[in-house]
Amino acid sequence: MGKTGKKLHMVSRVLPGSIAEELEITTGDRLISINGNEMEDIFDYQFLTQDEYIEVLIEKPDGEQWLLEVDKDADEDLGIEFENGLMDEYRHCCNKCVFCFIDQMPPGMRETLYFKDDDSRLSFLQGNYVTLTNMSESDIERICKYHLSPINISFQTMNPELRCKMLNNRFAGEALKKVDILKEAGICMNGQIVLCKGLNDGAELEFSIREMMKYIPNLESVSVVPVGLTRFREGLYPLEPFEKEDAIRVIQTIEKYQKECYEKYGIHFIHASDEWYLLAEMELPEEERYDGYLQLENGVGMLRLLKNEFEAALKERKRKDKMRGSQLKGEISLATGLLAYSTILPMAEQIMEAYPGVRIHVYPITNYFFGERITVSGLLTGQDLMQQLTGKNLGSTLLLPENVLRSGEDVFLDDIRLGELENALQVPVNIVKSSGYDFVETILSNCELKE
Repeated sequence: MGKTGKKLHMVSRVLPGSIAEELEITTGDRLISINGNEMEDIFDYQFLTQDEYIEVLIEKPDGEQWLLEVDKDADEDLGIEFENGLMDEYRHCCNKCVFCFIDQMPPGMRETLYFKDDDSRLSFLQGNYVTLTNMSESDIERICKYHLSPINISFQTMNPELRCKMLNNRFAGEALKKVDILKEAGICMNGQIVLCKGLNDGAELEFSIREMMKYIPNLESVSVVPVGLTRFREGLYPLEPFEKEDAIRVIQTIEKYQKECYEKYGIHFIHASDEWYLLAEMELPEEERYDGYLQLENGVGMLRLLKNEFEAALKERKRKDKMRGSQLKGEISLATGLLAYSTILPMAEQIMEAYPGVRIHVYPITNYFFGERITVSGLLTGQDLMQQLTGKNLGSTLLLPENVLRSGEDVFLDDIRLGELENALQVPVNIVKSSGYDFVETILSNCELKE
């Protein structure tokens, strides 16, 4: 049979032992419909495959169509993976935000780094933040119908006129009304404010916090993060970096509303990212104030969690080594961004104090590629690491945080591969996962065990 004109979804993998394998669905087949319904994306597929009896229309590579009747348990998966995990094209952002990091990227990098997504489906699947400006009435209806939760929203401000200005989109203020629809449908949300000096800080920040508090408990948390400014800002909106005094004021505002929210709702709700505390040279909040670390991906509580996990892991490791009568000996090195250096260095010192035979060199890496105002380790490049670590005492192994590499690959942001860095520095490079437990174990496992 010929093509139907409907949207077809290519099968990339059939899981062994699955219903799909039993039905002789294979890689290269195309899914046409389920129960006669065409699918827009993965959410339609998941919704339509929940029933115990379904009819699946498949098109084979030669154009032949198979109508398959399936009896299964409710919610049992068919065992199909698709060429595009979303089963649809990703939606491009239609805003021109004054703080957009992608607009501050240098030319000549790989194409995927310049793609701006603003897709509510990725918010549910991957935790991305969306502005709501790209969501149609149909999109909102589908979120409510399938009860997709949580949805992560880039608020920036609750002032409609200011939001239009910051997002460079005349519909950006009106888009805030979609939050009311999501609330009425019982959708859980998390929020983000990228704070820009002289725009949405000060009185505007206080106004936004008060307005967002009206959406508690559906709006579970809101993070406030400082705008990231690279050296590639020619022709862009003139934004200024925050200084120590600014950070102190931001923290004071947030902690004032945290206290109010906790007294009224039992949650702290509004959270300052770790960068504010480091810039202000203030102690990080205690663990209880992070409400279960709802905003870790935005750098909220990441360092507190790391420190707490590290202390517990080091204590446990010392207890085990004492029982075994083991000693460790070795010399290794760590490299990190400027932001985390003041946290990582004392941790390394604690390990060396506990294990006198272990020597750890900690090197802070300045981000010359994007500009010195960028201090997070996740934006370090291979060339900055290579240039600044050449000639340094790196010991037997160099350890790097996992967020310096593209997810699941051995490539830095500037396309330098891990092997190239190893060859240039003439030392093996190991990756440390983000937890404090991994920090302790990776360091000590790279040191020679001496009975």
